[in-house]
Amino acid sequence: MQVTAEPTIRVLDAPRCHLGEGPSYDPATDTAWWVDILECRLYELPLTEGAGPARVHELPFMASDIAAIDGARQLLAAEDGLYIRTLADGRLTRHCALEADDAGTRANDGRVHPSGALWIGTMGRDAELGRGAIYHVAGTRVTRLFTGITIPNGIAFSPDGATGYFVDTKAGVLQRVALDPTTGLPTGEPETHYHHGDGAGGIDGAAVDEAGLIWTARFGAACLDAYSPAGDRVRTVPVPPRQPTCPTFAGRDLDHLLVTSAYEGMDEAERAADPAHGRTLLVGIGARGLLEPAFRLTA
Repeated sequence: MQVTAEPTIRVLDAPRCHLGEGPSYDPATDTAWWVDILECRLYELPLTEGAGPARVHELPFMASDIAAIDGARQLLAAEDGLYIRTLADGRLTRHCALEADDAGTRANDGRVHPSGALWIGTMGRDAELGRGAIYHVAGTRVTRLFTGITIPNGIAFSPDGATGYFVDTKAGVLQRVALDPTTGLPTGEPETHYHHGDGAGGIDGAAVDEAGLIWTARFGAACLDAYSPAGDRVRTVPVPPRQPTCPTFAGRDLDHLLVTSAYEGMDEAERAADPAHGRTLLVGIGARGLLEPAFRLTA
């Protein structure tokens, strides 16, 4: 395993996140977007040096993931469903329900497949064992893919869309599953890609680069890891926050990772010992990534 000690790291001019998640990048405006789940906030920040501070948009619900639809609209995954957000005025319109009849769950990690369909995870509000699931959303058609998950994370796809990845952070097993690249639906059963076992921290959010490496945030271990398509951990990049949560590729050359983090569960002493707690970062890793596709409103 290659250990890289000196990545290029920029701490963005934005408030600390209680539970930062769902980073997204708009190349047309060179703008980073991400959410703070527990504080019901959406952040917007152009990545040009000195363009901060981030703009804060208050939300009427907990949102966990944000994805592009087109130049005028975004998709937000919330507590009870998916919402379309209009950039011009922040107006929110319900797109489809997602476990709307279960007030004890909320959305968590998500990623858009190259086909334009969304994979989105749900979990218990208190991370109850096995309460979560992962869904495939094509237009307004919602299909439950996997159940019995405690903390769904690590949702990502191979460059050709033929392989999907996900993890239950509680179990620590990064899984892969064969997909129909035209739809993003599974064509087989999940298999173990990497077993984190009793290693430090837990595998959290993920993004795939153009070479097919799966980059994950390791919550609780202050690092990012890269896994090969063969299932080997091939690189580890240290980052300042102890609890990084999710990466996505960003920057004009897509050669940086936009990384959220959290101070959830940390007491005052732990926050003092972790000066970067809850910060959002731009990390240069020396690898070129892939832009997350836009969500298709129609199947």
